[in-house]
Amino acid sequence: MFTTKFGIEIELSGIDRKTAAQIIADYFNTQVIEQGIRSFEVKDPDGRIWKILYDGSIRCERKVNGRTENASADYAVEIVSPILTYQADINKIQEIVRLLRKAGGFGNNTTGIHLHIDKKDHTPKTIRNFINIIASKNDLFYKALAIEPNRAQYCKKIDQALVEKVNAAKPQTFEALEEIWYDGFADRRETKYHKSRYCFLNLHSLFHGCGTIELRGFNSELHAGKIRSYIVLALALNNQALKQKYASPKKNQEENERFAMRTYLNRIGLIGEEFKACREHLCTHLSGSAAWRYGKPNK
Repeated sequence: MFTTKFGIEIELSGIDRKTAAQIIADYFNTQVIEQGIRSFEVKDPDGRIWKILYDGSIRCERKVNGRTENASADYAVEIVSPILTYQADINKIQEIVRLLRKAGGFGNNTTGIHLHIDKKDHTPKTIRNFINIIASKNDLFYKALAIEPNRAQYCKKIDQALVEKVNAAKPQTFEALEEIWYDGFADRRETKYHKSRYCFLNLHSLFHGCGTIELRGFNSELHAGKIRSYIVLALALNNQALKQKYASPKKNQEENERFAMRTYLNRIGLIGEEFKACREHLCTHLSGSAAWRYGKPNK
């Protein structure tokens, strides 16, 4: 599960791009490389490139004397990591996030975190599994991740019509799966910012992007523990899609959300003390009891 390669995009404001780039360069003891007037790059000791880019969808803000105020476009910051692995890089990601936060960086309701998962070992069948897993848990995930209402348009719940078409056709090739994904869209599918990408589970990046499966449903909070929980969840979902023989798109009616999430996280491998904090972060916004399915029994 934790050998799968991934990448992370972190959107933030509160500090400007040059400051964010310098923080990352200082962490790696390297130099900032300017790329035009709006972007920077930092090479880490392994020769990998971290990009610090402008994103026009971010509301630019900064804090002055404890108050949040509007800021210039320099404060629209998107950090794009190179290809990473969990065991080698999770501590680096968390420390960079802590340093960005300490310097004044913060997220708002226009910023998010996107995780790109390596497509290696996936087949049309395992991608169908992934679609069904997200479809069955969409409501629970949306509440658990506290997705901001105005961000929901950029990470929509998976379309029920898509789910039905994929399960009816059971595509055997990626070409057939691609035709289903883009069905109903008039614009050219090769364009980078295709409208189909604005989904919790984005397959546009698989077909006409960087060849990854993208998960877009995470708020940017610059909290190192929460970001670790997002990465762990993404990798566990990917592993479930790869390993499970069949995944049903059926949604369960959950009266006790915390219990449902805790048992689900345990089932997909987030068990034991190592992932206790991750489970807590992913259950914080849910109602009910994590310990008792039907409430605490009477003594």
